[in-house]
Amino acid sequence: MEIKEAQEIIHRFYGERDRERGIWKNLVWLGEELGELYKAVRENKGIEEEIADVFAWLLSVANVLHIDVEEAFRKKYLRAEGPPM
Repeated sequence: MEIKEAQEIIHRFYGERDRERGIWKNLVWLGEELGELYKAVRENKGIEEEIADVFAWLLSVANVLHIDVEEAFRKKYLRAEGPPM
């Protein structure tokens, strides 16, 4: 699966709710999921699930802001001269 495809899935299933919730509440959810990822890593359990949750909420935030995550990543990290330092 490509990032664009994942972003479209999140948009299709959660886009309306994400827009209604607004950017700030979506960012709070992203932060909460990031906290859960910290805890999962610390406890060494449920890490994959929490990574998936963080990724999904990041896609939600990007969708609300009308940012193509794959394109943003490509612009920043796949430049001819290599990744930024």
